[in-house]
Amino acid sequence: MASCAALSPSLVEYFEGEDFYRCGYCKNESGSRSHGMWAHSMTVQDYQDLIDRGWRRSGRYVYKPVMNQTCCPQYTIRCRSLQFQPSKSHKKVLKKMLKFLAKGEISKGNCEDEPMEPSMEDAVAGDMALINKLDLQCDLNLQESLEREVKKKGKSTKKEESNEFIQSQDKNEELGSGEPSHAVDVHTAPKPGKGADLSKPPCRKAKEIRKERKRLKLMQQSPAGGPEGFQAPREPKTKPNQPKSLEELIFESLPEDASHKLEVRVVRSSPPSSQFKATMLESYQVYKRYQMVIHNHSPDEPTVSQPENPPNGPDCGYGSFHQQYWLDGKIIAVGVIDILPYCVSSVYLYYDPDYSFLSLGVYSALREIAFTRQLHEKASQLSYYYMGFYIHSCPKMRYKGHYRPSDLLCPETYVWVPIEQCLPSLENSKYCRFNQDPEAVGFDSWVGSVVHLSDNPHSPVTSHSRPSTCSVVTIAVPATVQLSHGERLSWLRHNAVAAHK
Repeated sequence: MASCAALSPSLVEYFEGEDFYRCGYCKNESGSRSHGMWAHSMTVQDYQDLIDRGWRRSGRYVYKPVMNQTCCPQYTIRCRSLQFQPSKSHKKVLKKMLKFLAKGEISKGNCEDEPMEPSMEDAVAGDMALINKLDLQCDLNLQESLEREVKKKGKSTKKEESNEFIQSQDKNEELGSGEPSHAVDVHTAPKPGKGADLSKPPCRKAKEIRKERKRLKLMQQSPAGGPEGFQAPREPKTKPNQPKSLEELIFESLPEDASHKLEVRVVRSSPPSSQFKATMLESYQVYKRYQMVIHNHSPDEPTVSQPENPPNGPDCGYGSFHQQYWLDGKIIAVGVIDILPYCVSSVYLYYDPDYSFLSLGVYSALREIAFTRQLHEKASQLSYYYMGFYIHSCPKMRYKGHYRPSDLLCPETYVWVPIEQCLPSLENSKYCRFNQDPEAVGFDSWVGSVVHLSDNPHSPVTSHSRPSTCSVVTIAVPATVQLSHGERLSWLRHNAVAAHK
């Protein structure tokens, strides 16, 4: 009790009843349902406990979907940042950024940012055996079967051969095969779906091909011209077949005459630091443009919680921050994040629409994962990256599941379950209980000191979030008294402190 009394309480105002509103995902006019409350102030530990029970904030509004009733159930998702390995599509985004910074190159491909459709590499989550199989799909048929096809089909016309060979090349590029084409004796290609591509060699494993190419290259570089007595140079810093780490990909060195300079700054937003105040206007202009151009919304400013700087925490302390992306001296994007005792929670991202071609949604998520790993070095308990909600029923919102390994929160027992175990159930039903133990029951506790403001003492905050060590204080808010926002907040704080004592 004494330890709780020493802390300033979180001050929340619960909004009575469940909200029914239009769903932004399936467009159901009244299908989305949630509980909500206004956080006048909140400690980082209380908010950590809340998001581990399925709540999430938007500015100072904190809400929790009614999972078994809402049209599009939203499952809290977290990435295990220490084990994270970027997928092929993630690496493409990082390389695109490096090319832009180094040479000013702008990708001519798809410039859309997240949400995005998954690539095959994301879906298999780093299963290299399957990826190699896909990359070499055109090479998987034996020479014997090729010859049988030739005898069966006979000669094709030159026109058919030309057209089908082009199709084969397009298919090979689509699959992302990095292997050069080889000359073969027979060039007749069967029609799609009726045999193997005759312009391709017999099946060879990708690993064998890479070894062969490396061996030939080393032989050419060897003074003796042959493999005898030859020792390969040990240039790579990483072990053979070991992929580059996320940090190596992000912080790859740029040439001295690089076209652009990117700098990422972390500034405290609540309470606002001097750096935040100095850049607030520029940051807000980016936010306003983003809201109007990308979402066609009117601008509305986000905010958050109480800062805390414990001795065993990260150097920047806990609380709410803006991660600003400065390109050549101007802000092009801002990631709103919460640094909490066990995680970095991604709240929101806004960016200058002129730089959509850089896929800043993906890039900022990768930077935030790297930032989580950096904070872990000082605060060992901080090791997760929370990405908000995963919505399986909305295909465009499944991209969060591509940051692996990741876990989903069971909506009934509040235990974390690897996403791979959850996906089969979600394919069959929108709402699922992920915990397979039928006897497991959920528990809600707030291991902090919460002052709850409401007319109804039986609201979900008091009935389901009563802490085991500290009492929840409920204060009736006088609806008959007309107060301004400032006067109301002062009144609430005064009564909250008095009741807490």
